[in-house]
Amino acid sequence: LSVIRRWHIREGQSIRSIARKTGLSRNTVRKYLNNRNLDPSYPARKSPSKLDDYEKTLTCWLHREVKKHRKQRKSVKQLYQDLVQLGYTVSYDRVAAFARQWRQEQHEAKSTAAKRVYVPLTFAPGEAFQFDWGEDFATINGRKCCLQVAYFKLSNSRAFFLRAYYKQTHEMLFDAHNHAFRVFGGVPERGIYDNMKTAVDKVRSGKQRDVNRRFQTLVSHYLFEAEFCNPAAGWEKGQVEKKVRDARHQLWHTAPKFKTLEELNAWLERQCIELWHRQKHPEQSNLTVAECWRQERPCLMPVPAPFDGYVEETKRVSSTCLITFERNRYSVPASFANQHVSLHVYAAEIVIVAEGKEIARHRRIFNR
Repeated sequence: LSVIRRWHIREGQSIRSIARKTGLSRNTVRKYLNNRNLDPSYPARKSPSKLDDYEKTLTCWLHREVKKHRKQRKSVKQLYQDLVQLGYTVSYDRVAAFARQWRQEQHEAKSTAAKRVYVPLTFAPGEAFQFDWGEDFATINGRKCCLQVAYFKLSNSRAFFLRAYYKQTHEMLFDAHNHAFRVFGGVPERGIYDNMKTAVDKVRSGKQRDVNRRFQTLVSHYLFEAEFCNPAAGWEKGQVEKKVRDARHQLWHTAPKFKTLEELNAWLERQCIELWHRQKHPEQSNLTVAECWRQERPCLMPVPAPFDGYVEETKRVSSTCLITFERNRYSVPASFANQHVSLHVYAAEIVIVAEGKEIARHRRIFNR
């Protein structure tokens, strides 16, 4: 631009002469001379690539791998082979170049903002789910009850699941996981929790936690990794926190009356699945949550047999063949009067065990 202006304005050369020397058309030369912007800027060139359709997926995979120990990370060639299984048809060199550029950008971001803490809220398919408890009200058997609701949300597809209980105890937590993984059709690689007492016995410095032994048994059964947020940092599981708030308007404010808690939970499960089909994914607006869940489901780990989630207590049978639990009495066969028995407490029933055998089973009664 400076050469064209100098030739025309200072040296008096014609537009035809300048066009012949530069190889530009006369209209282009005339446009440059009429333009008052002496420092033009041009948009960055973006050449279309077949990798563009897989760029988001590859970025999520790179975020996931960098969190692992270096000996457990997948190589770029292995990631390329995973992309090929998804339908990618271009060479490995393009994937390797993308990975190099991504690592360079991550390194520059860390060097320029070393003091800033940033937790990415993007997740690969099958990578994580978030869990939280919420408190809501519903009418059951003619009475308005305060319920403790377990909320699950898959971090990638945003599929969610709700199940209501009367208490926030271990057996309720275990039962909620059994039903959530059944509905999701698989188990993600890790779960994100706050520091609830049913999972964490003591919060130590940093990310160190004394995890409850029974909760650790649940984690070992389903083979996922449990991660706990920093204290008072709910934004680290912001997806499920938002779901707790949104569900009050989407579900609880319009909930009908129910005869039993089981009827309420069956209604909640149907409503969740219906909402999957109606709601758009917040990042992929052309897909519904249900469509994203169907894409994520093959990436989930298979669901094993349900976890036997009971809490055990020892009780002494009275002379009237009764045991007391939560201010309620449950009957025991007369042959075990005045003896000690083991009580297996589940979310909805009580199982009484003695001499290694089940001797009685009762529906659990809740005092509301």
